[in-house]
Amino acid sequence: MYLHLGRDVIVHTDSILGIYDMDTATWSKHTRAFMSALEQAHRVIPLFDDLPKSCILCEEGGIATLYISQLSTATLLRRSGQPIPE
Repeated sequence: MYLHLGRDVIVHTDSILGIYDMDTATWSKHTRAFMSALEQAHRVIPLFDDLPKSCILCEEGGIATLYISQLSTATLLRRSGQPIPE
């Protein structure tokens, strides 16, 4: 199955390692360092015009890519077809 992340970007759901809320994901210094390392390696792909709401970490062929999207984590979860936890 595939998931549309925004701006005509579609990834295979098997490649998704995690979907994170930008409001809480950037609190940790370790997460910020990881995101910075991916950015320096040119592995961050922005998919937003206004405020980013989520980031999607994918791994394809052993290479990690971080997509930053203006779609919320709830929207991405609904689109994925996965059950919403209560």
